Amino acid sequence: MINKTVENMFRKLIFALFVVSIVSCGSKPRVALPDDEGLKPSTQHQIIAKEVSGLLENASYKKVKMNDSISGIIYDNLIKSLDQGKNYLLQADIDEFQSYKNNLAQDIKNGDLSAAFHIFNVYSKRYLDRMQYALSEIGKKQDYTKDEYYQPNREKLGWFKTAEEANDQWRKRVKYDLLNLETASGKSTDSAKTKQVETLKKRYVNLISQAKKSNANDAFQIVMQALTDAVDPHTSYFNPSFAQAFNEGMANTFEGIGARLSIDNEAVSIFEIIPGGPIFKDKSIHVNDKIIAVAQGKDGEFEDIIGWRLDAAVAKIKGPKGTIVRLKIIPAGQPMNSHPRIVSLVREKIVVEEESAKKEIMNVKGADGKMYKVGIINIPKFYMDFEAYRRRDPNYKSTTRDVRMILDTLKQQKVDAVVIDLRFNGGGSLPEAIDLTGLFIDKGPVVQVRDTKNNIDVEEDKNAGVSWDGPLGVMINRFSASASEIFAGAIQDYGRGIILGSQSYGKGTVQSAIDMSRVISPTSRLLLKASGEKDPDTPEGAPQYGQINITLGKFYRVNGSSTQHKGVTPDIVFPSQFSAEKFGESSEKSALPWDQIQSSNFKKVADLSAIDKKLEAMHEARIKNSLEYKYLKEDIEEAQKDEDVKIPLEFNKFKKDKDDNLKKNRDRINALLKLQGKPAWEEGKSQPKIDLDFVKDESAKVMTDYIINFGTKKPM
Repeated sequence: MINKTVENMFRKLIFALFVVSIVSCGSKPRVALPDDEGLKPSTQHQIIAKEVSGLLENASYKKVKMNDSISGIIYDNLIKSLDQGKNYLLQADIDEFQSYKNNLAQDIKNGDLSAAFHIFNVYSKRYLDRMQYALSEIGKKQDYTKDEYYQPNREKLGWFKTAEEANDQWRKRVKYDLLNLETASGKSTDSAKTKQVETLKKRYVNLISQAKKSNANDAFQIVMQALTDAVDPHTSYFNPSFAQAFNEGMANTFEGIGARLSIDNEAVSIFEIIPGGPIFKDKSIHVNDKIIAVAQGKDGEFEDIIGWRLDAAVAKIKGPKGTIVRLKIIPAGQPMNSHPRIVSLVREKIVVEEESAKKEIMNVKGADGKMYKVGIINIPKFYMDFEAYRRRDPNYKSTTRDVRMILDTLKQQKVDAVVIDLRFNGGGSLPEAIDLTGLFIDKGPVVQVRDTKNNIDVEEDKNAGVSWDGPLGVMINRFSASASEIFAGAIQDYGRGIILGSQSYGKGTVQSAIDMSRVISPTSRLLLKASGEKDPDTPEGAPQYGQINITLGKFYRVNGSSTQHKGVTPDIVFPSQFSAEKFGESSEKSALPWDQIQSSNFKKVADLSAIDKKLEAMHEARIKNSLEYKYLKEDIEEAQKDEDVKIPLEFNKFKKDKDDNLKKNRDRINALLKLQGKPAWEEGKSQPKIDLDFVKDESAKVMTDYIINFGTKKPM
């Protein structure tokens, strides 16, 4: 939803496009390109590239010039997006590409995509070379007594110097794949091995088939993503097909497992869990877990999806509501040869607008031995039924309305404290974040927004009174972003509540989705018409020229601090598996910096600094003896291990590593089951679910500490 601030920014953007004269800057002499037999850009690709470059230079918040400096970043992004793990390209290819590195931005601005497409075509050839070689190795006799190692992640290593060096890596990859299949099945008979060989052959034949289906739109999308990522991680151009998929997602209807996926070093990874969906309800799959195989129905055969194109993998995982899909999962931070968990999910139609804030009441024993009631309100997203609101439907659905009703219920049930759970809440409606804040503070400013012309709008809660004046906590984590950070930041700045968890994402920018047909120049329209080209891959109803999601503003807290980059730092900090180096805005090289503006005119409710210190000391003392905390720390240490792990390809060592991982996992689960008074996980039975949430449990205990020490009313 575009609120009034973003709408005003968009109007200014349209005006700027009419008054800005885009002058083509000179570029260095171009290096002659070899003749390619591969994919070639269309006239539409060339024109859209020019138009998007103009937007980035003249209308975006950052206004980045297409010069040598940005060219280098575009080049690095393009190479990384194609071959992050350094498994395909040769050093000779990289040496050749260097001659295009400093001109890419100027080329794209001039509509010249030849160098970028050449890089894509060379990568595609190398990819097929490696796949064909791997396929030829599968049927060969393997020596599992040889003491050698496979290193799946080569990102920090050098590029292959020769094709022979690349082939040796892929010989080991095939051996590793076969070992994984054999140890997973537990069978080493001749017939079992024959089946494993056929399974692996099928995988590589499928990969080759998918690669050969790549088209010019695929290449163009990758090139444009490299361009926009160089400017800002939240600015993106989508070609017509991608735009349609994005807009369907924003329409908030899904049929599937309820997750957004990405590719991480050739493995399909959970990028985001959609609240309310099957994965969200299951609780056993988490962000950054990897899906290595998919099976249909209760008894369908598993199909490996390692190395697949993302769209092909998604097609296997999605499906009609009511159908069953089974997934083999490698948990985040664990090596790919770990024993996978098998999770069975029933696909659903997920209408995200129907997500609602939900409550639960926890009965918590305090340090004084008394029992306290803590109301937990989980808010998966800041939502509002804008159409119903416009129709003046008195029962329109929104986050604030739902939470107000929940608070009324919790007060009737005489809870002692309330905790708002914003973990994994990626944001949503800005007006709802403002209105929700108003349930806990009297009227006043909530957030400041600065636009591309440095104009600052102060967004306020204008409704007097509060719905809850008792002890308040707010849980956040590294995936709490945007509107979540606005709410948590305001609660912290006003001194209204205790922020618990880990540092938030740090997304403090405002984007607007713009159909390119609304901003494309008259000259470009004439050129497109004259070309006579029609893209056969453009879906019915998709934006004809694609869509750009462009950054037009920046958020600031009421104290003047930007939420960009730094996010919100909790008062009571919990350790996190998701490091700032790998996740969140600070992990993005092109992210806008943190900065500060003048504080808005707001009146703090209280100074909680002394209270925070007291609560933190009690929290630290308590968790020292917590089994859940011990396991959380172990998970963090595992996730932070050097990713350059080398996997043994000698059978006994390989199997021992896998068995050790399985035993460690089983021992942990049984210890937690014992803690819950449940029977142990028996051999041969499927892995039981563990319904434990250390952060939530400990946050509730922190709130009891608050009540014991400071009472049940908000501090003054």
